[in-house]
Amino acid sequence: MPAETLAASHLSRRSLMRFSALFAGGAALSGLPFGRMAFAHDVSESWTNVAALADKYVSSRKLANLMVTFGWGQQPHAHTVGGGTLSLSRPEQVDGDSLYRIYSMSKPITGMATMILISEGKLGLDQPLHEILPAFRDMQVLVDPEGALDNTVPADKPITIRMLLTHTSGLGYQIISKGPLQKAYNEAGLVGGRVSRIPIPGIEPVTPAPGLAVWADRLAELPLMYQPATKWSYSASIDLLGRVIEVVSGMEFEAFLKARIFDPCGMTSTWMQVPSSEAHRLTDNYGIVGGIPFPIDPGVNSIFLDAPEVPAGGGGLVSSPKDYDRFLRMLLGYGTIDGTFVMSEEAVRVGASNLLPASVDTAGSWIAGEGHGAGGRSKGGQFGWGGAAGTLGAVDFDLGLRSALWTQYMPSEAYPIRDEFMAAMQKDIGALHHAKKAA
Repeated sequence: MPAETLAASHLSRRSLMRFSALFAGGAALSGLPFGRMAFAHDVSESWTNVAALADKYVSSRKLANLMVTFGWGQQPHAHTVGGGTLSLSRPEQVDGDSLYRIYSMSKPITGMATMILISEGKLGLDQPLHEILPAFRDMQVLVDPEGALDNTVPADKPITIRMLLTHTSGLGYQIISKGPLQKAYNEAGLVGGRVSRIPIPGIEPVTPAPGLAVWADRLAELPLMYQPATKWSYSASIDLLGRVIEVVSGMEFEAFLKARIFDPCGMTSTWMQVPSSEAHRLTDNYGIVGGIPFPIDPGVNSIFLDAPEVPAGGGGLVSSPKDYDRFLRMLLGYGTIDGTFVMSEEAVRVGASNLLPASVDTAGSWIAGEGHGAGGRSKGGQFGWGGAAGTLGAVDFDLGLRSALWTQYMPSEAYPIRDEFMAAMQKDIGALHHAKKAA
């Protein structure tokens, strides 16, 4: 089953950019008590409205779990608000070691893996893609993004690594493209991840391409939606960077992630395939229909227990709150965590900055008026991205804050959690400041 397809008709700027709510109130957070303690613990007593929001969804069984994590600087553990259970039918409580399908939160990881190779001089930010993958040398561009595949014009410039990192290459996406191009993506098995072993009514199964190399070759045979470096359009480009990493590094994509990011960061619970011995930690993922959740990927029988046909750097990872917090902490440490070097400070700073080509028009897009870095949104001192099953993760370099939202349901717009979370957080900030002044 293709990844994120269940959410495709509900994708919006808001659904993927909700993590901006995690920093609502800006610098006001830095003086508040929720994260300055030395040891991680549940801080719901200080964040009553956020905790009540989590409880509303969990106690009413609209969701099995809803948990927020906050961490400051290089403090080793994140604090939590909320919680719940791994499943609506299982009593085990979620915690920092529970496993979640992070989908597009995989993108910043793949983006930073690309930045490692750029910082080492093995890849160029503005290097043409065809120098690494020759099949992308002479690309065609659709005259109408939703039109016939044979109505094309030549690309007026080559795709570059910068364009792949920032969704400005002109490539399509199975969950975004429409008409003949989307049909061609499905027929070629150009999926970006997985959802379920269970057939879902109304969604046609797609057979993934047999491996990342074949996936990339098939992608090169299809036309682009837009001329390169003209428009921001969510795309398969981060998945394609997985193949670029393989060719440049000489390592299989996931092996590179493990050796260069997961192991040095101490991320012991992040995989494309969850080991069977760890299935007991995997949350259930739910589809929401008419406000009612039904399990589309039970943890004990998840499709993520199978090896993926295509290791998807744009949406294929499962991770834990503790692991992803370590990735975010490494970014806040500008490439170093617990004294271990992972990547250069320059690579982090550049990767988290706005890398959009100057010629790109973002009007009407999800990032209008904002920037995009190596696989994630970049705005001011903030960098991060969200996933189709409700997860969010980001860092704020100015505040020294790392934060994430953990839950599992699709489509992410089925509930107004983003708006409710922002309102709850603002109320708690106001109450905390009032209490501080009264003390």
